[in-house]
Amino acid sequence: MLLDTLQRSEPSSETCFGASSSGRAHETHSLERLLQAWPLQRRRVCAKQYVFRAGQARHALYLVHAGFFKTAVVSEDGREKITGFRMRGDLLGLDALDMPTYACDVMALDTGELWELPYVRLRDELPQFQERITALLASEIRRDWSWMLTLGTLGAEQRVVTFLFDLASRLELLGFSPNRLQLRMTRAELGNFLSLTLETVTRVLSRLQARGLIGVAGREICIKDRNGLQSVLRNDTAYH
Repeated sequence: MLLDTLQRSEPSSETCFGASSSGRAHETHSLERLLQAWPLQRRRVCAKQYVFRAGQARHALYLVHAGFFKTAVVSEDGREKITGFRMRGDLLGLDALDMPTYACDVMALDTGELWELPYVRLRDELPQFQERITALLASEIRRDWSWMLTLGTLGAEQRVVTFLFDLASRLELLGFSPNRLQLRMTRAELGNFLSLTLETVTRVLSRLQARGLIGVAGREICIKDRNGLQSVLRNDTAYH
């Protein structure tokens, strides 16, 4: 049913991820208000700096206050899979709540600021905290489902367009332009997340630019024709 919506309804891709981002933003604002009076430690990070690594002892969650981060898992033989790109309002470490160690690597892609949340202490001393964490975790699960559907059923052009719409929606909720997107990740990192090669991502962006749908200037993407991009989502042509 969700796949049918993605394919048939024009505003569907933006709606699918936009609704998820909007709901998560509401929960994040609720959490930030709850923590306003709490003396939290703020941590500044630089580009390419790890927040934590998989296997490192877990002692806190981190709420992104500024900056852009990537989360990734690494296999025993060194293969990396990027699982997401995180920005303001996202919680880092949720996937390890039932573990003594962190479950993934988190790296800053630019200068950022994190709020360190001592999970056990907040859970025990702030009754509403657990409710907020549960809501954010549920939102993350729904978001993961949406991306599983995207990566499992859409072609290369559709995946890239879906990513652009999702990023635009998230940036708009933070008060930025939804039409001028500054990519903090490399083309290779974007391809890794979308399960595409670097060459495929580069070709897709070039094709979309040649058709006048977007403008590309280095890492800046300008969305020029939303209706045209929506038409890409309705096409079944896949480029892998």
